[in-house]
Amino acid sequence: MDWASWTTLGVLSGRGGVLTEEAGVLTGDLTVHTTWAGGEARIAVQYSGSSDWFTMSGSPTPCPSETDSRILHDAVVAAVRAGAAATVPRPPYRTSQQ
Repeated sequence: MDWASWTTLGVLSGRGGVLTEEAGVLTGDLTVHTTWAGGEARIAVQYSGSSDWFTMSGSPTPCPSETDSRILHDAVVAAVRAGAAATVPRPPYRTSQQ
């Protein structure tokens, strides 16, 4: 089975933060982690430096390839930076680099 993971540290959330399944909205300095395996991506966030991870609302989500998982991760980071109770973006993904 193929798999990949991506982590971005020090993501400052926009106003309204990111919506999680377990803790509601998180705001501030966050770490974003995406794990891709078996055609599915799982996205988790944590307060940077914390040991507790929270599932981002909308995760897991279908994701057909490792390349798509990287694009999705970048789109998630952009969504967290935008805030507004961000959830996992749906395709087609939009990132700040596009």
